Amino acid sequence: MADIDYQTQHKKRLSWMPWLYFSLKPKHLLWAKPWQDEIQQQLSQLETIHIGEHCFIAPQAQLFAEPGRDISIGNQCMIAADVFMHGPIVLGNEVAINHGCSLDGGRNGIKIGHQTRIANNVTIYAFNHGMSPNTPIYQQPAHSKGVVIGEDVWIGAQAGIVDGVTIGNHAVIGMGSIVTKDVADYAIVAGNPARLIGDRRDK
Repeated sequence: MADIDYQTQHKKRLSWMPWLYFSLKPKHLLWAKPWQDEIQQQLSQLETIHIGEHCFIAPQAQLFAEPGRDISIGNQCMIAADVFMHGPIVLGNEVAINHGCSLDGGRNGIKIGHQTRIANNVTIYAFNHGMSPNTPIYQQPAHSKGVVIGEDVWIGAQAGIVDGVTIGNHAVIGMGSIVTKDVADYAIVAGNPARLIGDRRDK
């Protein structure tokens, strides 16, 4: 009984702090690896999702990818509990999406480069509604430009990224920022709307 309770709690811990999965001891991988294999196989069977090698996906994550709105996940990615993802979305290798994030690819998709880290409760929406005053918002046509996030980017907790934005390689987005314009390589931005406050190469 103690072993069962321990495993249940350990699975919960991994789901909310998935980076721990990649440092598990072999004795823990004996149960953790089959658990993850089952979760990922079921997702691949039910949705149009392609999952790379050595990934972690929390069972509480909600991934939806109908044909034409695929989700492609690279190697060694981790997706934590309470994440919502709706394709089209492409993740490179070693991408981390922490708990409570919400990503919707709209029609033109979200692309995230290798080794990018996304902190908790980040929202990324690759679509927007029209705002004509003559029609209720919910009846407005949606449009999508897509969102592109480069490699080795750090997006701080509770940040928001709107449709049409490109974030360059090695950039940093401060906690709580709302990104409405493109961000250059190595730029550090913060605020609402986000503005340039520094450059990683100066650190």
